[in-house]
Amino acid sequence: MSLEAEVRRLVTRIVDERAGEKGGLIALASDHGGFELKMKIIEHLKLAGHGVFDCGCSSTTSVDYPEYAHMAARKVASGECSEAIIIDGAGIGSAMVANKLPGVRAALCYNLAMAKNSREHNHANVLSLGAGMVGAALALQIVDTWLDTPWGEGRHARRVAQISEIESRYLRVEKSR
Repeated sequence: MSLEAEVRRLVTRIVDERAGEKGGLIALASDHGGFELKMKIIEHLKLAGHGVFDCGCSSTTSVDYPEYAHMAARKVASGECSEAIIIDGAGIGSAMVANKLPGVRAALCYNLAMAKNSREHNHANVLSLGAGMVGAALALQIVDTWLDTPWGEGRHARRVAQISEIESRYLRVEKSR
């Protein structure tokens, strides 16, 4: 099945059409290596009252992670989803892809301290997980910590604004070409 056909099929398979009782819609995506963990996280989020948009993939059949990470990050960049969780084997490649999109601040987190810091200090809106690096139980704890940690603002706001300003410099250069 082509990627475009799978995307069309998945759009009809939105887990929850709109956000659940907990707030904004969360996009999830994985490659084949993260598929099983993604499905556990979706179930966990649904039980906790979150609205979820599944961007694929749909099985453990080998796929390329960049397209799926891009789909989820695009949902955040466009404002369709408030956050995204992306999963591949190590989480590194998916984070790199997501951070190419303007307005996305993707953080790779392997432990609870990283999850808390990425939200509180860096206002991360995309969480990247490595299915081969963290077990399911720890991954669910990371997800909960990440979602439950508020943005710290204060002195951190200045630094996040600097990140956005640096990003905008390159957007201006692209527009002038």
